[in-house]
Amino acid sequence: MNHFGTDVSTILVGIGSLLLLGLATDFLGRKTALPRVTLLFLFGFLLGPGAFDLLPKNASDWMPLITDISLLLVGFLLGGKITRANTIENGAVVLGVSISVVLTTVLVVTGGLLLMGIPVIVALLLGGIATATDPAATMDVVKENKAAGKFTDTLQGIVGIDDAWGLIVFSIVLAIAKTLSGEGASLHIVAYSLWELGGAAILGTALGIPMSYAVGRVKPGQPTLLEALGMVLLCGGIAQYIGVSFLLSAMVLGVVVTNFAKHHERPFHELEDIEWPFMVLFFTLTGASLELSTLSAIALPIIAYISLRSLARLVGCWPGAVLAGGSDSVKKWMGGALLPQAGVAMGMALIASAQFPQYADTIIPVVVVATMFFELVGPIFTKYGLGKAGDLPL
Repeated sequence: MNHFGTDVSTILVGIGSLLLLGLATDFLGRKTALPRVTLLFLFGFLLGPGAFDLLPKNASDWMPLITDISLLLVGFLLGGKITRANTIENGAVVLGVSISVVLTTVLVVTGGLLLMGIPVIVALLLGGIATATDPAATMDVVKENKAAGKFTDTLQGIVGIDDAWGLIVFSIVLAIAKTLSGEGASLHIVAYSLWELGGAAILGTALGIPMSYAVGRVKPGQPTLLEALGMVLLCGGIAQYIGVSFLLSAMVLGVVVTNFAKHHERPFHELEDIEWPFMVLFFTLTGASLELSTLSAIALPIIAYISLRSLARLVGCWPGAVLAGGSDSVKKWMGGALLPQAGVAMGMALIASAQFPQYADTIIPVVVVATMFFELVGPIFTKYGLGKAGDLPL
């Protein structure tokens, strides 16, 4: 009994302290130019085993559940931004830029790593993983700075579908790597990847239709938190159970609700109120997972991956923006705004390591450190791009 009590008390004290940390980041964010996502990551690193080791020993056990809930909320809220009007106005640019940046990223990262002598399978896998973004950090920068405008709408549209393209490219890369390793065409991998995407779209739509109907019957002023949170968590749980992308499922759920529900704004407003506590825990624990002492042996692949992905993001938006008739702001600043990378990349890394365990000691550390770097630096570039595009309030 005492042991159970001690565990519970430690967890409650840890979570309570981290939530209060969110207040400090809000204050510092107003006093400095650093986004609060970056500040949370820095604080998490200082609290973790890589620095002062102040977090409870079992803090890492909280990470999977917190990550899933955080990304489900982000996916649903992100889907809520994809309305028919927004798609008609910015759809061509969103589609052109998202495809352009994904293809540029996989080609630049894979090609650059090959030229540096990295084994071809590792180079291919890291190139596919590099396509992933971080909708959570991007959305938080937009929300924190009250960004609004055509550039912001385009950015939200791109991060809304960027990971879907990335998953498709990654599945193709994974199949190519399997073929090169002598394990055949691996059509089952491609089929599974298609199911992961198509099944997510079907699930989000199937749950979104009744949710839209229910929200449409809610009386004005009546709270919708229970049904909104319940449906989002139900969507995530079913997605995990049947093996489809829970992030994409939640996003499709949000798209269906925002376009078909009568009172479509209510569930999004309700969930926005509870999203930030989960974001505080998510980004702090992400920062706490970084340990610098284990990285010296693979410093070259880490530096190369970070440099090549940064280059690909900065230049990759331009071709798509030109072909789709994007604005000068999109051509110049969208690439930097898409630098953040987080959970989806880690999921890809785990899949790649499971398929190629002989390369796990390289793939996992490279992606972990790169994720930390892009979580630290990426939001700064996102905010800078929003400012240069004129979407930040004066």
